Amino acid sequence: MTRARYQQVSLSETPFYHCICRCVRRAFLCGRDHYSGQDYEHRRQWVVERLATLVDVFAIDLCAYAVMSNHYHVVLRVDQARAESWTQREVAEHWMRLFSGPLLVQRWLRDETGEVESLKALEIVEEWRSRLYDLGWFMRCLNEHLARRANEEDGCKGRFWEGRYKSQALLDEKALLSCMAYVDLNLVRAGMAATPETSDYTSLQQRSRAVQNKSSIEKVPTLLPLVDGEHIESDDSTTICRMRLMDYLELVDATGRALRSDKRGAIDGSAAGILDRLGVDQTVWLENMAPRKQRAPLAIGPLAKVRAFAEATGRRWIAGQNVACALG
Repeated sequence: MTRARYQQVSLSETPFYHCICRCVRRAFLCGRDHYSGQDYEHRRQWVVERLATLVDVFAIDLCAYAVMSNHYHVVLRVDQARAESWTQREVAEHWMRLFSGPLLVQRWLRDETGEVESLKALEIVEEWRSRLYDLGWFMRCLNEHLARRANEEDGCKGRFWEGRYKSQALLDEKALLSCMAYVDLNLVRAGMAATPETSDYTSLQQRSRAVQNKSSIEKVPTLLPLVDGEHIESDDSTTICRMRLMDYLELVDATGRALRSDKRGAIDGSAAGILDRLGVDQTVWLENMAPRKQRAPLAIGPLAKVRAFAEATGRRWIAGQNVACALG
């Protein structure tokens, strides 16, 4: 039975989640529709621009993304502590960048309310605070916006997305890096790009351009950075994990070479060093990076953390324990 989305998220176990959303039937989010011949390539920028807006509003960080023809991937980090640190006025200002808000709150912001009205306004603002670190509200604000724009452009009504977005908990650093690399290699695997850095509308291309100091004329989202060399041993909440950006780029490139049968060469030596440092067996890593036809596990990480996540979300058992044993 389908579970409520809040039952699939446990911030006490992990703040990192991989979310996927796919268009209904043969609808095209982006790219060229081979049946109608219509080109929807411009819609990729819609996704990127909306992500840029949402990560500035929500207390949710973007780690990785890839915009495909009929679906997209995002890897997100929910920062509950940041949302709880905002003042009530800051919460209202964040939320009202997306929604107009009731007149009562607008009057409260202008200091035009009495004591009773102020209490009611603050009650509304506190509800907004909880939404600003809610994965479901983030995805709702993304998908509804895209669906409305696409339906308006197509001159039609009705459902644009296949169903609810799918989410996958990433329970440790290894699971997070594995998922980010998978997302960043999507266009390469689909034969839409020759290399990760030439994969348009992906987080890896955006990070690569930042390394090359190439500015983008289009709006791009703020990405949660990887650690720099000086702070690689520190536990810094402003970074994704204890891996340098250059190491991550080499890791993705090496993994992509190993997965493509038409590519010559072997795994780069520096990438192998990274995997050894993380305690990941190279063979297991590549096996778990290979595309799967079966249902993706709800959570990825060490077996103990997978079982703890299952307990925290009210489950007696969770799929993916074999993968957890291999990666652990």
